[in-house]
Amino acid sequence: MKDKGINLLKSYKDFDCEIVTDLSRENLLLKLPEFDGITLRRGKIDREILSKCDKLKVIARHGVGYDSVDTKCLKEKGITLLVAHNSTSTSPAEHIMFMIMNIYKGVSMFDTMVRNGDFVKAIHLNIEQNFELFDKTVLIAGFGRIGKKLIKKCLGFDMKVLVFDPYVDDVTIASFGGVKITTLEEGLKKADILSLSLPLNNETKNFITLKEMKLMKKSSIIINAARGGVINEDDLIDALNDKKILGAGLDVIDIESSSFNNIKKEINSYFNELKNLKNVIITPHIAGWTFESNVKLSQIIIDKIETYFK
Repeated sequence: MKDKGINLLKSYKDFDCEIVTDLSRENLLLKLPEFDGITLRRGKIDREILSKCDKLKVIARHGVGYDSVDTKCLKEKGITLLVAHNSTSTSPAEHIMFMIMNIYKGVSMFDTMVRNGDFVKAIHLNIEQNFELFDKTVLIAGFGRIGKKLIKKCLGFDMKVLVFDPYVDDVTIASFGGVKITTLEEGLKKADILSLSLPLNNETKNFITLKEMKLMKKSSIIINAARGGVINEDDLIDALNDKKILGAGLDVIDIESSSFNNIKKEINSYFNELKNLKNVIITPHIAGWTFESNVKLSQIIIDKIETYFK
């Protein structure tokens, strides 16, 4: 939480607050039972931890996702879960565009060349894998707040936008300038870029597997700024190695069970392979983290906590 939010929370005379920076399981088991309320930005709170939190009345997620909390246990214990539904969607949409442009324009590759003094190599490079965004087709899977912000940015680059979301009607999608498709397969065959903006649940787990990637153009890219489990990452590695698709931008990965806090402990062979692929960009689940979004999120969460305890 940003300092402004922390200072605001401390300013309430009825609140005592403490910042927990050690998010190891051992420390959470030790510390969290002390509190009546928790604001959760990073870390995972499971059933075992919650079972020890007899004083706990409310958890406020510093974001919109709730897969880091055992919601079934919350319900059983009567603990309220608050999320920042009205938080900014601008930052994630911008991050998605950054990843698209980075891959399409070879930004990271050219930056490395310049830093290494390989100017001649850059000039004579075969750039068949560098593309314009103009007239490219983007498939947005999931048309919530982020999808609605993303479509505006894509249209600003004169891109065509398809939307797959069974829960949003075609009239709404058309009002934003997009075209609703009825089947995922239809959109995958047409898309140059697939952007995933889906929550992680039983319906969306392994939403994209090798089967879906084989339907895509060999020049296509996948951007995932949603949740790691939405893509089967073993299949993604196979698709990238076998050139079934051109590249991928990942702000989330499946093994970030505690949002990269224990990434060194959780690291496995497929992540090592993934991070060594030159046609992959990986960022540490920070698509929504900008100065502006953090300030806004902090304010929303503090307001919700204050209202809850009034």
